[in-house]
Order: sequence, then C-alpha cells, then structure tokens
Amino acid sequence: MIVRRLFPLGAASLLFVLCSTAAAQDFQKTYHLSAGSTVAVHNISGDVHVTGYEGNTILVSAFKEGRDRDLVEVEDLSSSSRVDLRARYPKNCDCNASIRFQVRVAHSVNYKFDSLSSVSGNVEVIGVTGELEASSTSGDVVVKEATGSVHVSTVSGRVEVQKVAGTVNANSISGNVEAEITRLEGAGKMKFKTVSGNVTVKLPSNLDADIEMSSLSGSLHTDFPIQIKEHRFGPGTSARGRVGNNGSYGLQLSSTSGNVSLKRL
Repeated sequence: MIVRRLFPLGAASLLFVLCSTAAAQDFQKTYHLSAGSTVAVHNISGDVHVTGYEGNTILVSAFKEGRDRDLVEVEDLSSSSRVDLRARYPKNCDCNASIRFQVRVAHSVNYKFDSLSSVSGNVEVIGVTGELEASSTSGDVVVKEATGSVHVSTVSGRVEVQKVAGTVNANSISGNVEAEITRLEGAGKMKFKTVSGNVTVKLPSNLDADIEMSSLSGSLHTDFPIQIKEHRFGPGTSARGRVGNNGSYGLQLSSTSGNVSLKRL
C-alpha cells in the first residue's frame, strides 16, 4: 500500500521538474551559418556565455529570470549570414528581470563575433575561432582558448584572457587586466590598459616587439631585456625598448593606479 501511494507522488514530482525545466528555457534556436558569418549578442541584464563545440551549427538558448521575467523579450534580428540577438525591455520599465544567453558554436569554424556584450553581467567566451569583440559595462569579461584577433573591455570588472593564439587588446577602467598569449599570429599593435588595477601580460619568449610600459603610482616588472626608469620630474615609472629584430608588434601596457608586469611563458 505504501509503494502504491508513493509512486504517483514520484511521477508527479518528475512531471513538475520536467515542466519547470522546459518553461525556464524561453528561447531556443539552431542556426546554419557558413564560415565568415557574424555572431552578435546584446544583453542588458544577465550573463552571456559562448562556447565552442564539435558540431557544425550554432545553438542558442536564452533563459529569462526574475520576478518580471515575462516583461522582457529576446529579439531575433538574424539573417542568412548573421546571428543577431538582443534583449528588449519595455520603455521606462524598472524591471526585476534578466536574460542569460548560452551560445554554442562550431569551434573550428572562423566566425566574426561582432559584439558579445552585456550592460550588467559577465561575458565568457571559450574555445572559438575568429575575430572577437566582447564587452561589459558592469561585469567581468573572460576569454579562453580562442584563436584570432581578440578585443575585450569592461568599465567595472576584470578582464581575463587565457591561452589565446593571435593578437589581443584588453581594457578596463576599474579592474585588473590579465592576458596570456600562447602564440602570436599576424602583426600590429596590442594594448593592455586599466585605470584602477594591475596589468599582467604573458607572451612567448621569442617575442619580436617594440614595448612601452608605464604606471603612474605602481611598479613595473618585465622578464624581457628592456630598461625600467623612474621619472625624474613627477611621479611614475616607465620602460621602453625593442626585443627581437624587427619590432613586428607594438606593445603597450599601462596602469594609472596599479602594477604592470610583462612575463615570459
């Protein structure tokens, strides 16, 4: 008798969980885009996660959360050559609602990640190939195991770039900037800047670059053979020099209020 009573309860509980899971996933769509196509996600409140996988399509899921979740929408402006998703809120809405985007892309296909952004939320990108721009106004921006040109920025938060093959530009107003480039590809200028925070950059030992480092009220450290000088007039420390033969890259590292380090891998 006890078993007969428990079984319906268990089945009802399972049904409730399945229904709740289905209801929580408010947007789901698969896109078939060729190499060179554009991927853009513009969020207002909530995180954006983009990961590479072994498949050949782009899979997008979005989850609306918060008391006023029914007031916000996912606007799809995509075309045959572009995935373009945006969070939409009613005008003058003081909403308690956010959207969490999860995007899966073919990791070996070269896409142009035109803008992966959140106003209030973190942006994380792992294992993708192609030109990448990621930003947040209030949140962290993290990029790992990417191949291509990477441009990342945040106003209030940290920037972390790990195991990238290509070039990187990273900027924060209030937060640390950390970057690790395992293999340099292409040429050009790379800048790593913050106003309030530390800058730490790790590069291959065969670096060929013209280097500039500076801090107004912090210290400088480098594993590469360039001279560090304290300013004779006024505060601050700077370093400038070339490593390698041709200066294929222009490298600038700076912090207003923090330490700056350039290390060998």
